[in-house]
Amino acid sequence: GLMVGRTPEYLGKKIGTREIKLAACYILITPALVLCFTAAAMALPTPPHSMLNPGAHGFSEVLYAYTSGANNNGSAFAGLNADTQWFNSTIGLAMLLGRFLPMVFVLALAGSLAEQKPVPETAGTLRTDKPLYAGLLVGTIIIITGLTYFPALALGPLAEGLAS
Repeated sequence: GLMVGRTPEYLGKKIGTREIKLAACYILITPALVLCFTAAAMALPTPPHSMLNPGAHGFSEVLYAYTSGANNNGSAFAGLNADTQWFNSTIGLAMLLGRFLPMVFVLALAGSLAEQKPVPETAGTLRTDKPLYAGLLVGTIIIITGLTYFPALALGPLAEGLAS
């Protein structure tokens, strides 16, 4: 909408570049935490006996542990001994950042929208109570989630399957 000169609206408020950037930061912060912590755990030497399954399966275990931590669950596969100082610290940090950083972006987005004056509804307004909006929302969620997590999630099982 921004490229054709019409800014999208939501609940009578214009969605501009600032709101798009804040929404993008909110969407990308958790996957960025997961991938950065997983990369650090795989690149740096981990404590002995913390990974019972080295290789592709171990990668999946570490990826799941950080995904679970950053999304506030904190569980891990049985093949990963996450009860080490390294994993306790980094998974705890991922959980802390994964919980509070998205809140900062959501509050900034809410503040940005609260500052705006309502605009009148026009023929070009995408109404939020119609099936088109629901379809676009669900489609966007599926595409963003798939593009964010699927490549990393598929890496472990595909590599493990090809190795055997």
